[in-house]
Amino acid sequence: MDVGKWPIFTLLSPQEIATIWKACVFGTSANEAIYITHNDEVFVFGLNCSNCLGTGDNQSTIVPKKLESLCGKRIRSISYGSGPHVVLSTEDGEVYAWGHNGYSQLGNGTTNQGVTPIQVCTNLLIKKVIEVACGSHHSLALSSDGDVYAWGYNNCGQVGSGSTANQPTPRKVSNCIQTKVVVSIACGQTSSIAVVDNGEVYGWGYNGNGQLGLGNNGNQLTPCRVAALQGVCVMQIACGYAHTLALTDEGILYAWGANTYGQLGTGNKSNQLSPVQILMEKERIVEIAACHSAHTSAAKTQNGLVYMWGQCRGQSVVLPHVTHFSCTDDVFACFSTPAVMWRLLSVEHEDFLTVTESLKREFDSPETSDLKFRVDGKFIYVHKAVLKIRI
Repeated sequence: MDVGKWPIFTLLSPQEIATIWKACVFGTSANEAIYITHNDEVFVFGLNCSNCLGTGDNQSTIVPKKLESLCGKRIRSISYGSGPHVVLSTEDGEVYAWGHNGYSQLGNGTTNQGVTPIQVCTNLLIKKVIEVACGSHHSLALSSDGDVYAWGYNNCGQVGSGSTANQPTPRKVSNCIQTKVVVSIACGQTSSIAVVDNGEVYGWGYNGNGQLGLGNNGNQLTPCRVAALQGVCVMQIACGYAHTLALTDEGILYAWGANTYGQLGTGNKSNQLSPVQILMEKERIVEIAACHSAHTSAAKTQNGLVYMWGQCRGQSVVLPHVTHFSCTDDVFACFSTPAVMWRLLSVEHEDFLTVTESLKREFDSPETSDLKFRVDGKFIYVHKAVLKIRI
């Protein structure tokens, strides 16, 4: 995976890029980035809006700065808001946050900006967090035992507390998911979605565009099950700015919510208040992607084809369109506005490819082959050693 496809990484030298193991581009204009090296050092660079780089000052930097407090922490999950604020969890289950905090989205009980990474304590101290998710100004954390905690801006009920009062510290989201084991979480700008271990989907928060999939457009102050998905088992969920994607265990895609840019893939621009199935050449889908700061959708099929739809550099693509990419991450690097990352990206350099991946890369390559066959007027480039092994 080439991080150079994101414009901000062109600021780095080839030597610096070669050290990157994981990375995330964020910010309202994709002007900030954080990356982790192979020896688990953490660096940031960029514009530093709202102290979102966590460097202790409000200075922008084109030269990567090390975040000493996070080095060696083994970052597992990372998410960001629109302020922006940043929330991450480590392999040990700790949660750190910094950046914009006007609505207590850092979970430290104040509204003061976090200039450096601070561990989110209170209720999360006794929990091991395995995943975090951020909306525009609210945050979610999923514990290893399936509990969801929420904090921050709550004007539409996105914290799930039953009121619209902002939540200054992490609070367990209960109500109808009290006895459920949640396995995945996602956030739209002002909405929250959770998937439980039996494949049911629950949503809460803003629903003005139908992004909760409940068949109406009324906000929900506590979690509510998406009844229209009864009988299917959802394995993955992804939220855009105001739309939602769901992937079932049978590789079927459902979408609902805002559709101004065709981000649902229905062929039109009409909002959908309930889940609708999205057809993609009858191919089984294995991954879906969306980001709360964008109106773009992407999916990857079992055959390795990557599709995109929705907002594409200002244009509207109303049906899934096959790309030349090999991963959904590239869709957001090249087509999304802003060109952020929809997840913490793992970077695989050629030195770290498996044997299978290396062979696949050289398959039918004229540069490395030592034999070629002509079939129906076309050449197929092969390797004698591989053919010998297969025989």
